[in-house]
Amino acid sequence: MLTNLHHVQLSMPAGQGKKARAFYGDVLGMDEEPKPEPLASRGGVWFQQGAIRLHLGVETPFSPARKAHPAMCCDQINRLAERLLDAGYAVRWDDNLPGMRRFYTDDPFGNRIEILSAG
Repeated sequence: MLTNLHHVQLSMPAGQGKKARAFYGDVLGMDEEPKPEPLASRGGVWFQQGAIRLHLGVETPFSPARKAHPAMCCDQINRLAERLLDAGYAVRWDDNLPGMRRFYTDDPFGNRIEILSAG
C-alpha cells in the first residue's frame, strides 16, 4: 500500500522558469532536479531538498492554487521569513495550529506555500 509522498506538483505559467528558480532555488534554498525526457519538453521546473520534492508544471490557462498548498517543515523559520521579506515576498503568520509556528507566503505565480516549525 502507500508508503510515502513522492512529490507535490504546483502549476506555473509557461516561460517562467527563471522566476521559479529565483524563488524555490535562491530564496527557499531548494536544488533543481533535472526533468527526464520526454517530460522536460513540456516545460516547468522540478526542485528537491532532502525528502521534499516539488514539481512545477506548466498549465495553460494558468490559475494559481490559492487554498490547496504544500506545507514544508523548516528548522530556521525566522531566518526563512526574513529571507522571503528581503526578497519582496509577503509573510503571513498564523497561530491557529497548536504546537506549531507557521506562516504562509505565495510563490511568484500566486501559489500558496505553508512553512511550519514545531514550537
